This record gives sequence, C-alpha cells and structure tokens, in this order.
Amino acid sequence: MFGTYRPEDVTLLLKDITGLVEPLSTEEREKRIQSGVHYSEMLPKEYRPSPAYFRAYQEALERYADITAGAVVSVGEKLWRAKGEKAVLVSLARAGTPIGILIKHYIEKKYHTSIAHYSISIIRGVGIDKNAMDYILVRHDGGDIQFVDGWTGKGAICNQLIEAMKDYPSVSPGLAVLSDPAHVAELWGTREDFLIASSCLNSTVSGLLSRTFLRKDIIGPKDFHGAVFYSELAGEDQTYSFIDTVEAAFDTAPLPEDGEEDRGRSGLEEVREICREFNIKDINLVKPSIGEATRVLLRRLPWKVLVHSLDDEEHLGHIYRLAAEKGVELVLYPLRNYKACGLIRSLSDA
Repeated sequence: MFGTYRPEDVTLLLKDITGLVEPLSTEEREKRIQSGVHYSEMLPKEYRPSPAYFRAYQEALERYADITAGAVVSVGEKLWRAKGEKAVLVSLARAGTPIGILIKHYIEKKYHTSIAHYSISIIRGVGIDKNAMDYILVRHDGGDIQFVDGWTGKGAICNQLIEAMKDYPSVSPGLAVLSDPAHVAELWGTREDFLIASSCLNSTVSGLLSRTFLRKDIIGPKDFHGAVFYSELAGEDQTYSFIDTVEAAFDTAPLPEDGEEDRGRSGLEEVREICREFNIKDINLVKPSIGEATRVLLRRLPWKVLVHSLDDEEHLGHIYRLAAEKGVELVLYPLRNYKACGLIRSLSDA
C-alpha cells in the first residue's frame, strides 16, 4: 500500500511509480494529447490547491455533503439487495476510490459486515488492468464484483467496461455511481447532475495519488498499472475530511428520487448535439456534467463552459467563480441531462 488510504478501507492494485515519471505542464500535456499521445502515458504536474480551488472544494463539501450522503445510501441499498455480504467493490482509480470507501462504510454501519474493496485502473481507449482483474478473480467469484465510480459524464467508461468484460464473462460490466446524468449506469444514487466535492481537487482528495499511468518502459507485462504518491502534499490532504464529512450525514441525508424516468435521450446523444452546435470534431473535447466541467476548469485548457442557467448559484456557483478567475466564457445552453458542460480548447484552432 502507498498513498494515504487506510489499508482496512481499500486494497490498491496499483504499482508505485513515484519518482519514475517526469510530470508535464497542462499546456504541454494538452499539446501532446491532441497530437495523438495517449493521456495515460503522461502525468500532469500536481500543484498545491490554490486558495480559490480550496474554497470551491470547501463550499461544495458544505453544500453537497447531504446530497452526496443520500446518493451513497441509495446506491448502497441497491448494491446490498443485489449482492449482499459477498459483494466485492472494485472502484475505478482515482475518482471512484473514495466513493467505494463511502459505500463500504455505509454497508458496514448499516449491516454490520465488512465487504471487500479493491481499487484498480481502467483507461479510456486502452482498457482495464488485466493483472488486477486476475488478482481479484483468484480470490472472489466474478458474480460478486461491482464496479464503482463517482459519476457518469458521456458514459465512456461504461462502454470501456462493456468491452473489457468480454474477456471476463462471469463479471457484470455494470457500473455503480452516485450521479448518473448520462443514464448509463447499472446502479445509481440519483440521475440528477450534482457536484461531488471530490471533483474539485485532484490527488489531495484521492489519497495523494496521481491518476493512473501506463507506459511500457515503466509498467511491465506483469505489473499493475501505475500511480505516483505525492507525499509532499501531506499538509493539504483532504481525503478523509471528505469521507468523514459525507459519512457523518448518512443518518440524516434525504434520499434522492429514484430517477427511473426516461428523458428521451441519453447523455451521449446530447454530447453529439453539442459537437454539432459548436463544430467540435473530437468528442473527447466535450466534458459533460458538473464534475467534468469542474475538472476541465481545474486541469485542462478550457474554451467555454456551457451552463443551463447563469444564476443557479446553488449548483453552479463554484463554476461561475472558477470561470471568471480563468477568463473562460460561460455560455447559456439548453442542457437537459446536465447542468454544465466543459469544452476543451482545440489547439489546432489556436
């Protein structure tokens, strides 16, 4: 184990590559990504959260802890009904890991049993860590596995799981998330697009771990996918502040509406419409949902942010402020599945 997660909360199936990868600036990474280098072959420079970003996180945590807790309770109950005490949580690093811990803690508190929890890497356009999957399947029945993430954007990871599980027919590719505005998850807390506070920070709310990494010169054929441990950020670590604050609201949080209704189109259909409207040729430059739009503002090169309202301070206040600080245009757009959508600048148009 490396990072700051407690070993009783999660088993990290990741290789420690601390010191082996030279981090790149946001501008350099964006240039390489848009020239065809896969994002998993690079790591960004991990900056200490600025006062503005930390304020956004604290504000989001204070405002949305109850909603987040209610979504954990909702998805936790669905998971328990489906799999019971044999459930094996497999959270997708890194954003899924604290969510998996919250679901695990809820089940421990409610049903007085400890379920297994692993965190593994899945990389869009590449696939799941097969060494990690093999490790889990030696120890557990495939039918007990439940993949976990924070929220759905376009649904790309759901599609990646469907493709990856063709090699593991005993394992359901269904994903459990707290927020499923794309309408693609198997289990969800709510279909509403709301801000999960952990999306406002990077490693400092994720056990001080980087996003996962895969490059043949560093990750061997028998290795797990890699991650860096940013121990120098220990003073800024908010991982258990986030987990503990949400967990404290389990007993009082209002349960979200189930959200079974069909809105008439999937999140992916809405994203394709946005691509046509803004003449965007690469769908990967469109990042729908509050969480994804927040991350575009924090760690990509944003072009515009689409919002369903210019005066929804309750849900989008932090996006208004981050966009103003970065000089990013807010565009009022009739979003249906989402409340916000980040558009990344195409460097070919710069």
